[in-house]
Amino acid sequence: MDRRRFLGALGGAVSLSIAGCVGSGGSGTPTPDYDIGMTSSAFRPTVYETSVGETVRWYNGNSRAHTVTAYEASLPDGATYFASGGFDSEQAARDGYANGLKGSIVTGERYSHTFAVPGKYGYFCVPHERGGMVGEVIVKE
Repeated sequence: MDRRRFLGALGGAVSLSIAGCVGSGGSGTPTPDYDIGMTSSAFRPTVYETSVGETVRWYNGNSRAHTVTAYEASLPDGATYFASGGFDSEQAARDGYANGLKGSIVTGERYSHTFAVPGKYGYFCVPHERGGMVGEVIVKE
């Protein structure tokens, strides 16, 4: 096989494999199985809106370990505290991470929380909070 035919065949194969990774159902639009992604130092999107009773799913597709940790003071009245690792307070989550990286969400892992009370929920990543890795979930009726 000459060089042009080889490169042409290789290009076609690469295009087909990339197309298979980009979308589903031929729409060309990816359909992620999460709501909020984690980059090396940010949640994407930073602000996420949902409705009462809905479950929000975070996904770490990054090589760094992260946490999802609620700012306790930002919780609406009657709301349940949430943090990866199952902690029941912000201080417990901070201490757990400091003492053995507890609550870490490593590459490829997910965390989810169901919001039962409307309002604004601020949250952060314990190891990357200083770098600005914070987010907000807005829960509407």
